[in-house]
Amino acid sequence: MDTSSSLRAVYAVISALAMLALVSPSSAQQSAAPAAQQTPALSQPAAIPVQAAQAPAPAAAVPSFAASDAGATASGDGGGKPPKSAAAGLRELSPWSMFMSADILVKIVMIGLALASLATWTIFIAKMIELSRVGRGLRAALGKIGDSRSLAEAQFALGAKDGVLSSLLAAAMREARLSAGISSDTGIKERATSSFSEIERAEARRIRLGMGLLATIGATSPFIGLFGTVWGIMNSFIGISKSQTTNLAVVAPGIAEALLATAFGLAAAIPAVIIYNYFSRVTKGYLELVGRAAGAAARLLSRDLDRTHVSSLGNAHSRAAE
Repeated sequence: MDTSSSLRAVYAVISALAMLALVSPSSAQQSAAPAAQQTPALSQPAAIPVQAAQAPAPAAAVPSFAASDAGATASGDGGGKPPKSAAAGLRELSPWSMFMSADILVKIVMIGLALASLATWTIFIAKMIELSRVGRGLRAALGKIGDSRSLAEAQFALGAKDGVLSSLLAAAMREARLSAGISSDTGIKERATSSFSEIERAEARRIRLGMGLLATIGATSPFIGLFGTVWGIMNSFIGISKSQTTNLAVVAPGIAEALLATAFGLAAAIPAVIIYNYFSRVTKGYLELVGRAAGAAARLLSRDLDRTHVSSLGNAHSRAAE
């Protein structure tokens, strides 16, 4: 009994060992298989950074397209408006900025034309005051001597006022005094008329003072402005040749400065011509009044001469009666 049980135990141990020997290779293969599966999994992280490094390339291209789309959107939303820098440049093209950036010769032309325009308006104001004053005074003086019967009475009516009518009356009385004792009335009247003509010419020269300057400004200002324009455009073309570009932003300022000189010339010439024509008509009307005053003085002189002859004849008759 003991021997058989011992054999059974030994047999059981041998069987267990044999099963363990059979089972151990399969378990080694099963353990090797997961290890082989884990090895690629461990190698995958090394490949991931490569793909991650390659992935940003398309992503980097996206902002450029987005920027271009944004630029297109901005241009579309702007409605074709120029950029802010271009708009600022356009706003800088004011008359003052164009004058300051012009060539020195163009500046001299503009300043000269501005002074000419100032002289035109100064003459206009001064002549308006003068012509209205002398015209009103001469009409009043003619009204005062309308009922006078002699030169002395007319001078008394005018008083000590200075004027062209007073000068005419004084010239008539001086000629009558210097010709005392001369029986020829025709010679006295001719000499008085000559004196009247000199006074009228002097008054015409005085009243037309400044008219020649207006005529000169009106005739020459457009050509002076044109000279500044030609000079400015010539400088603009020189700048174009130096910059080797025909961009409007480069060409426009110089041409605008040149055209500003023409504008100055027209601004000085047009008012000068209009004012000159106006004063020519007003001066002509005033000189007609001066002619009327000379005629009134000549009539008073003629009355005095006739009265002198009548009194002389009366004295002669009285002496003959005695």
